[in-house]
Amino acid sequence: MGKIKISAAEKADPLIHPFEAGSGIEAGVDEVGRGCGAGPVVAAAVILPPKAKIPGLRDSKKLTASKRKELSGKIRELALDYSIAISTVEEIDQINILEATYLAMTRAIAQLKIKPDLLVIDGNRFKNQTGINHRTVVGGDDKVLSIAAASVLAKTWRDAYMEELHIEFPQYDWINNKGYLSTKHRQACFTHGLTPHHRKSFKGMTRQDDET
Repeated sequence: MGKIKISAAEKADPLIHPFEAGSGIEAGVDEVGRGCGAGPVVAAAVILPPKAKIPGLRDSKKLTASKRKELSGKIRELALDYSIAISTVEEIDQINILEATYLAMTRAIAQLKIKPDLLVIDGNRFKNQTGINHRTVVGGDDKVLSIAAASVLAKTWRDAYMEELHIEFPQYDWINNKGYLSTKHRQACFTHGLTPHHRKSFKGMTRQDDET
């Protein structure tokens, strides 16, 4: 794999790794897709080597698609262990998006072959049912290396999934909006109705929503 270019700003502002000294094996956990109107919510958990360095790695939202793809390959190559899990549209509608997010994260953690001693979770809360100690970090996907790695893996997996769905449902423009409710996506919902991949519990996808 070619050398990843890194800017002077990135060199001057390295991400924290490990997050907590003496924590033992640490897994970073993050999710993507909470605010989308279509598609699953996706979580990833990543365990990196103690002295891992991944130049250019940041919050996935601050990276271009090509840079995310490049870094995703590097993360998969370097990680001691990683996993990706989802909560389905049906689960999101049944238990709500927050609970579905916790479920996807818990599934990703459970799928790790190596059991971590500490979970480092992006955000300010987590319903921990794993029996493993955890810390939450607000903005962690742009502060902690393992969380940023999880952010990139989850984002690249979900984007690829939505691009595949786009082939069958091109009118919703998922190749570009990835399930977020862009103007074109919403208009397609009004014109063509909702697919099995839409979150029926979310507002903003029918004209009736606009009228209430």
